[in-house]
Amino acid sequence: MESTEILKKVRKIEIKTRGLSNQIFSGHYHSAFKGRGMAFSEVREYQYGDDIRNIDWNVTARFNHPFIKVFEEEREMTVMLLVDVSGSNDFGSGKQLKRMLAAELAAVLAFSAIQNNDKVGVVFFSDQIEKFIPPKKGTSHILRIIREIISFEPAQKGTDISEGLKFLTSAIKKRSTAFLISDFMTTKEFEFSMRIAARKHDLVALRITDKRELDIPPLGLIKMRDPETDQEIWVDTSDSSFRAAYHQKIRSVAMQLNQSFAKSGIDNTQIFTDEDYVKPLMKLFKRREARR
Repeated sequence: MESTEILKKVRKIEIKTRGLSNQIFSGHYHSAFKGRGMAFSEVREYQYGDDIRNIDWNVTARFNHPFIKVFEEEREMTVMLLVDVSGSNDFGSGKQLKRMLAAELAAVLAFSAIQNNDKVGVVFFSDQIEKFIPPKKGTSHILRIIREIISFEPAQKGTDISEGLKFLTSAIKKRSTAFLISDFMTTKEFEFSMRIAARKHDLVALRITDKRELDIPPLGLIKMRDPETDQEIWVDTSDSSFRAAYHQKIRSVAMQLNQSFAKSGIDNTQIFTDEDYVKPLMKLFKRREARR
């Protein structure tokens, strides 16, 4: 992709996602993902009803009068974007590729984060860690992230989600909010790594899906290619038993994935390439707000 074309795409995504962030997402993002940590602020005299567990015994002893520690919520967070850049994300049967949708999702989350004074970092992964952009603040940093997602060419085409999760767990020491952006099309097990990552970080899964992957129309004999292995096979899509078996397999994989999310306590939503992503993101945010 030419550099001028990349800049045009970055600018287009910036205008759209910054506007959505300003008008729709920023308030809900803050409510759904605000920092949970408590930082010491000051001491004050004890008042009736205060939690006695917060009494500062050193100050109390010094003044012979009870004082308590006052804590305030830590507003600044680190937001990590774990972006799947494997070969299957270069597919799209409608208006955009899954890769481009991932770029928009990353952008709207990043712009919402910097409005909340959060730092944003990115991990690109395939079946290995492809690139790590350490967390920083600022619009120029966000634009770099968008540009990288659009133009990045991974060294490998396969998918191993556990690699991205293991890197997050080891590289980011402080608790962060981490968005795992992937189509989750992999044969490699990652539930254990997901559970470990979810214990340390606030992990949220955004599952990108193209509807053509869910159902195959009766088009007759066609050649299908796996974008991650480049393996090609001929299939007779007019065979109803083949289509039924394919559909059942897709449903089974989706059920297993949802069960893994539930076991790991991970908030998640599915976002389609041919639909507006505002509604599923807003539903996700509001579900989290309701629990706080």
